[in-house]
Amino acid sequence: MDIPKLNSELTPEQVSFLEAFTKSCRHSLLAMVSQAQSGHPGGSCSSMDYLAMLYAFVLSQTGEKVIVSHGHISPAVYAVLAEMKYVPKDEVINTFRQIGSIYEGHVTRHVPGIWFGTGPLGTGVSAASGFAAGEYFKNSGETVYALMGDGESQEGQVYEMIHFASKYKQNNFVVFVDYNRVQLTDSLEKTMPIDIKATFEAAKWRVIEVDGHDYVEMWKALAEAKKSDRPTVIIGETIMGKGIELLEADGRELKSTWHGKSPKPEETEEILKDLVLNEEERKLVDEFLKEIKWQPEKPEFTPLLTEMDIDTGEPIQYEAGTTGDCRGAYGKALTDLAKRNQNVLALVADLRASVKTDGVAKEVPKQHIEVGIAEQHMVSCAGGLSLNGYIPFCSTFGTFMSSRAKDQARVNDINQTNVKMVATHCGLSVGEDGPTHQAIDDMGSFLGMFNTMIIEPADPNQTDKIIRYVASHYGNFYVRMGRHKVPMVTKEDGSIFYEENYKFEYGKSDLIRKGKDVTVIAGGSMVTEALKALEEVKDVSVELIAVSSCKKFDQTVLDSVKKTGKVITVEDHNIYSGLGSQLAGFLEEEGVRPSEFKMLGVREYQLSGKVNELYAKAGIASEDIAKAIIEC
Repeated sequence: MDIPKLNSELTPEQVSFLEAFTKSCRHSLLAMVSQAQSGHPGGSCSSMDYLAMLYAFVLSQTGEKVIVSHGHISPAVYAVLAEMKYVPKDEVINTFRQIGSIYEGHVTRHVPGIWFGTGPLGTGVSAASGFAAGEYFKNSGETVYALMGDGESQEGQVYEMIHFASKYKQNNFVVFVDYNRVQLTDSLEKTMPIDIKATFEAAKWRVIEVDGHDYVEMWKALAEAKKSDRPTVIIGETIMGKGIELLEADGRELKSTWHGKSPKPEETEEILKDLVLNEEERKLVDEFLKEIKWQPEKPEFTPLLTEMDIDTGEPIQYEAGTTGDCRGAYGKALTDLAKRNQNVLALVADLRASVKTDGVAKEVPKQHIEVGIAEQHMVSCAGGLSLNGYIPFCSTFGTFMSSRAKDQARVNDINQTNVKMVATHCGLSVGEDGPTHQAIDDMGSFLGMFNTMIIEPADPNQTDKIIRYVASHYGNFYVRMGRHKVPMVTKEDGSIFYEENYKFEYGKSDLIRKGKDVTVIAGGSMVTEALKALEEVKDVSVELIAVSSCKKFDQTVLDSVKKTGKVITVEDHNIYSGLGSQLAGFLEEEGVRPSEFKMLGVREYQLSGKVNELYAKAGIASEDIAKAIIEC
């Protein structure tokens, strides 16, 4: 059997093959959910015909990427992959949703032939647009395909993606909407009526409406999309449960019965018999298998902190006695990195002047991506870009990155992406903007993520070296920094502490001042406040340690606490999910119990004010640190 070209019509034989192929796939997906007694068969069946055609007639030849945003249709995806012999069919059926199996309830990139794991609706289509942007930058000529559910279009992130793809005229991006008009609770009309066609048309997408079970129509739509000068959405009118009468009967009446419910084994026994291919159908499928050109590679996951081959350049040195803001140092370092490496990108959400990516925009504009006020899309898009070979830096205020885009960062974390989230305006350092913009709980958002590292620089010199480090080491990073200017951290002799030969290492603490009576452990701008406090305290020998991450501590911290037996932590963050609480847990786990342990941090929301006023009101100014040292 010949594989059709996109500019040709499907032959009757090719249609017959697709009917046989999807029949066998429906057998597999029904067996999967029946055996597991859980899963989402309804949407899997309604999406099946387009999904199967795409994999069989396009991806089998080109290996182009497809992202399934409504990840709960995993039974359909796994069934197609199994039918193409990309994964073992028996293993898929027998271990679906079982402990230890890679065939999870939502699609995962642990499975060959899947590029991005999805689940929370909206994240997948944003990641897909990131993959599409990557192919455009490479000038590969490849199209990126995405599938989504109709109810999914209610997610605000989908709107962010729609406008982004339109702005950048992503003519290599095709989205299929499974318009079965049913979602989890009820019909689309009863749950939240929405005009999907008008939504995409308003954003100037190419909109093509088809019967989502008519292969000839869908194939023509794909050919039209390939010729488009803008992103294309194919809205496929489908029936939930299509192809399995028990499910389809409710789907035709727009009932949500089978959205997330599996039939009982006794209900599926006879149905499965009817879905077994006859000899002629089996022959059609077997003949197709001989024509497959592309084979997915075994999924690989780069270990965290693996050093990557990029040009990190030379650090920019800021002189002793000067002041500067960490965000300014970030902007200069990022601009230098982008000029040296075409795969370093800056993504920003309408804040380029505030987060200091304007240097990249001016000097290497092709590597500066403005997403508008769309933080959720920005982070997911960066996830897709990172898995397509790019090193994306996402920048916005700490409150927006850690709260509004936390879900998206978490999905990236699960996918083990390589996204560099750099947040400015963190802590009370924001000052007059007030509590809505004072990120005092942002580090806590990332503490529970296993593949995301947290860093907070102490001054511009350390910031420069941190940015070059995260660019050259694999993994997701959250780098937080304040807004106000701080003096350069110096050694006791007045020379620069973070001098040009200083090498940043994740989790490594810096011994700023030696002492024997009390250990003060500070992060970020609080290092400056602690140094001021030491000038006020003359009768106590204080050991000052700068900690760059509240997520990882080292032997320097342990040795100091064992020596002094007294600890004071200081942070421009709340004490409940930041440096103090994390250090307390670390010391307890290590069996080190100091006689004194004080946590200085933000204990309640503050109002507007200048940074020094807010620090004093919150009890984290140099005078408060000095007082705590004396009383310790």
